[in-house]
Amino acid sequence: MKKRYRIKKEKDFKLIFKRGKSYANRQFVVYLKDNGEIPHLRLGISVSKRLGNAVKRNQIKRRIRAFYQLHKTELKPREYVVIARNPVKDMNYHEMEKSLLHVLKIAKCIK
Repeated sequence: MKKRYRIKKEKDFKLIFKRGKSYANRQFVVYLKDNGEIPHLRLGISVSKRLGNAVKRNQIKRRIRAFYQLHKTELKPREYVVIARNPVKDMNYHEMEKSLLHVLKIAKCIK
């Protein structure tokens, strides 16, 4: 994922948490904020240490990034912060994809 599509700075995360809206299911919490000046989506991912060791956390992050790469044309250009909850550690990619699609449909982010 290219740099312009990432959210990395703590300041940006806090701004999205403060001014954005949140939507959730059992596996994920997604915070959304409109980014009027940027014509593409930006993604930030948060995976707690409670979900496993570094290998497991990085695997979860890779799967979330892969989902957004695959579906970026269907998603509205906003800033997204995805927080993985505990059940995610036992899920495969297809289950994660289904769960993320569910949350994004609740948030009405899919074109």
